[in-house]
Amino acid sequence: MGENSLDMIEFELTLLHRRLTSISTDKTIGNLDQSAYLLLQRIAYHGSTGVKALSDEFRLDISTVSRQAAALEQKGYVSRIPDPLDGRAYSLHITDQGIEELMESKNARQARIEELLKSWSDEERSLFGQLMKKFNRTFTS
Repeated sequence: MGENSLDMIEFELTLLHRRLTSISTDKTIGNLDQSAYLLLQRIAYHGSTGVKALSDEFRLDISTVSRQAAALEQKGYVSRIPDPLDGRAYSLHITDQGIEELMESKNARQARIEELLKSWSDEERSLFGQLMKKFNRTFTS
């Protein structure tokens, strides 16, 4: 990779991070913060899962995910399902209220993205999505 492209990518990622951070605190795009949104999204689309699996997937400490999960449980967005083989372990299951909150946030986020990309062609949107997906998958390698 050329130094110019590496410079451009590094700067644009830094700028993107800053802008996403400012958007994630904007309450007009839903009531879920980024961590809550990611956890609920993961549980909703892949099924009940444990804190350890979530911490591995998002590369976070178990204590961090446990705190985030406790906050989601307190709000009624997830419930704990005890592990029948290990009385100390449990899986997190998204509740109807959690699904409702997730969908509200997802729709608001998608509306914001749609507004930002309104001048882009379908081909540009598709390519951008494919490249973002490819980039994000490199972290799991």
